[in-house]
Amino acid sequence: MGHMPLPHWLARVNLVVTNRLTAPFAGWLPWFGMLEHVGRRTGSVRRTPINVFRRGDRYVIALTYGPGVEWLRNVEAAGGCRVRTRGRWIDLVEPRRFRDRARRAMPLIVRPILAVLRVDEFVELHVRG
Repeated sequence: MGHMPLPHWLARVNLVVTNRLTAPFAGWLPWFGMLEHVGRRTGSVRRTPINVFRRGDRYVIALTYGPGVEWLRNVEAAGGCRVRTRGRWIDLVEPRRFRDRARRAMPLIVRPILAVLRVDEFVELHVRG
């Protein structure tokens, strides 16, 4: 079982403050995205700002708050999600979690930041073909 890189209280503050600040532009900036997922119990559509990185036909999301986050549970239960990045929606499927202590799936410039935050867990999804 992995550790949670950022404390839980910070995740809650982030949900309220940072998500509201980043939401308007998360779907447009490089390395940011708006993840749309369906609640596995409620069936309601939810949106969560994330850090997402394209690697060919795959997209990799850094699990900044660890693997126990609700959006990941919803994405795994549904077998996919939609992500708005750089102004367009992309359908993603086949979520696969992995750990990478060297953070090789991330752009070089992002690796030191993730290292300081002790983030080494990720989820990879494929573009729906």
